[in-house]
Amino acid sequence: MNLFDGLPLECKVKADFAATGQEWVVFLKPAVLRKAVQRLREDAWHIEDVLALDTTDGILLLYHFDKMSRPGRITLKVLVSRENPSVPTISDIFQGADWHERETYDFHGVNFEGHENLIPLLLPAEDDQRIDPPLLKDDKRRLALKSVMSLGEPEVCTDAIKALFADEPAEEAPTAG
Repeated sequence: MNLFDGLPLECKVKADFAATGQEWVVFLKPAVLRKAVQRLREDAWHIEDVLALDTTDGILLLYHFDKMSRPGRITLKVLVSRENPSVPTISDIFQGADWHERETYDFHGVNFEGHENLIPLLLPAEDDQRIDPPLLKDDKRRLALKSVMSLGEPEVCTDAIKALFADEPAEEAPTAG
């Protein structure tokens, strides 16, 4: 896939289409998101949805794109900190992202920088001042990324992303002595 050539990707994984319905999964930093989305737009992809997962590793944003002319899907993944969950908006590139970003703001508290209408979509406006968005989990219920998804076989991947999916080193058994 040459679509993202020259962009600093965190990880690029060729997915098993038969098993996942996805062709590619691409991890990006927030600063690269708009450039990647613009390339998808220029190549006639359309946005399906934007969603978020609250994990011990941060809030993972998933952007699903598809193409009408052939089956397949590209998923862009952006991991943001729970302390400052913020990414640039893509609603000016794909108008259909407007509602998805507003819903993610409502329920996960993610700020979409530059969004011109980032007001509650589904929750009452007075809830906009709430302390904790309703779909953020408490520490006891939050799972690690590797518990809810696998990385697959990446073509390229930074050590930081690999570490999120690494198995814990096995503890040595105590020796009798």
